[in-house]
Amino acid sequence: MSTLMEDDIKRWTAKRKTALVQDIIQGKTTISEASRAFDLNPSEVEQWVDEGKRGMENALRTKPLEVKEQYEKQLRELQEAYGEAMLELRARKKLASLLGNEDEK
Repeated sequence: MSTLMEDDIKRWTAKRKTALVQDIIQGKTTISEASRAFDLNPSEVEQWVDEGKRGMENALRTKPLEVKEQYEKQLRELQEAYGEAMLELRARKKLASLLGNEDEK
């Protein structure tokens, strides 16, 4: 592991997370190895890696988005997906009631 990694990490600062994510991206360790070594949830470490990759992608753009813009864009996309899911659910319920399948309400 990187020199920024200490045996007893009580708080995961951005600098420590970055060092761990870099080690994972460079192939020095894996998500599962890091999770076991530092007693972390693998999905949490995977989320850090995903956020790191998004940050790198944004940093390499010709016109980087501000963090606020990134979150607003992600929020809009999630709201659209939620709206579509709700419309589909309502349509399925309506279809079920029209077909006489009252159980599916």
